[in-house]
Amino acid sequence: MYSLYISKPASSWSLRPWILLKELGIPFQDIQVNFLADRQQQRHTFLQFSPTGKIPTLHDDQQIIWDSLAIIEYIAEDYPQVWATDRQARAWSRSACAEMHSGFASLRQVCGFAPLVKTPLNDVPESVITDLNRINQLWEQGLERFGGPYLAGEQFTAVDAFFVPVAGRIETYSLERYFSTQSRAYQQKLLHLASYQEWIAK
Repeated sequence: MYSLYISKPASSWSLRPWILLKELGIPFQDIQVNFLADRQQQRHTFLQFSPTGKIPTLHDDQQIIWDSLAIIEYIAEDYPQVWATDRQARAWSRSACAEMHSGFASLRQVCGFAPLVKTPLNDVPESVITDLNRINQLWEQGLERFGGPYLAGEQFTAVDAFFVPVAGRIETYSLERYFSTQSRAYQQKLLHLASYQEWIAK
């Protein structure tokens, strides 16, 4: 069985593989670790199970996989339902996941992942608006092209898991005004997943 090292509810990177495993009903053990004020001590502690000293990290017998995108691809080798069955939907999904994984730096910097608080952001920097507009475009594209209600079609897949933290950021900072009606409905669908509610409940 997989063992996934995570930190609820603060780690958006941990949330992605965790919620994917939950939504797909894939057996795993989650191991909660806590961020520490002393970053050197935290790194020393995390290095005991993670080669980078970061989370999430997945253990599968003697195999260790780090980085959320690598973890999801590893799981997909055992569970193909991680990605959509349609080849075009898979290609689009992988592109969207990679963009989320490496992009949207302004949104991440200004709007940290804090799902347990509500902190409306009234003065939104232009760089963040640019990121939000692109996310809205991606969501509309996936929903319209593949028919919804999820981004790659009828089933929750990896691409949805990658955008769950964004849905949380939108709520925390009251950024709904930058999204279309269709995108807001999708955001609410993610926030009302039983697995997400379990995550924020710790």
